Amino acid sequence: MAGHSKWAKIKRDKGANDAKRGAIFTRLGNAIAIAAKGGGDTSMNPTLALAIEKAKAANMPNANIEKAIKRGTGELGGDIIEEYMFEGYGPGGVGIIVEAASDNRNRTTTEVRTAFNKNGGNMAESGSVAFQFTRKGVITVKASGEDALLTILDAGADDANEDEGEIVVYADMKKLGIVRDAIKEAGLEVTDAELQYVPNETMNIDDATQARKVMKIMDAMEELDDVVNTFYNFDIDESVSLD
Repeated sequence: MAGHSKWAKIKRDKGANDAKRGAIFTRLGNAIAIAAKGGGDTSMNPTLALAIEKAKAANMPNANIEKAIKRGTGELGGDIIEEYMFEGYGPGGVGIIVEAASDNRNRTTTEVRTAFNKNGGNMAESGSVAFQFTRKGVITVKASGEDALLTILDAGADDANEDEGEIVVYADMKKLGIVRDAIKEAGLEVTDAELQYVPNETMNIDDATQARKVMKIMDAMEELDDVVNTFYNFDIDESVSLD
């Protein structure tokens, strides 16, 4: 499942570097603004609460968070940020879903389409890729061992997989907050919780040349300021050397 491929680990490392450069604050701010369109009260808007938690975990200043909330609720006026989803195929036919937040649909669509076309992929019609994925709540827990897995499943998770000192948990999208809170109450450390598009099946890539092509298109998407998140149905085999 998503979160266990070599690309997922590279993406996490890249995210840490982006945070140092401040680039990630733009994406986090856009995610908060989108969530705040459902209301600025976190007690009534769990999606906003999750977005703020993620921003705070990345050390985003409170002033930036407050500004993003007001931008989403319309208190600041100006152009309204909207959420967009793009679907496409990368090299070798891998499926890619791109979530973006922008105040200019035409600009964002052009940038995403260009990233696909210049890197061996192509934009696809709405629904032509998404059917290969399921929307789920995904929670990352800093824990390991059978006892932790059993505790997580008892908290209401649908599935959980251990990987290098952490456990990736999958839950019904409507129960994300409930399962996350139950895991916390059980004494386990939750490091991330968000809604994701999880692939129903994954394509294993065990060829280094193919892996580099796929990573190039994913890097191109990640570098776009309007892109909030990317989801994919490939898994780069751990045996593949990317040096």
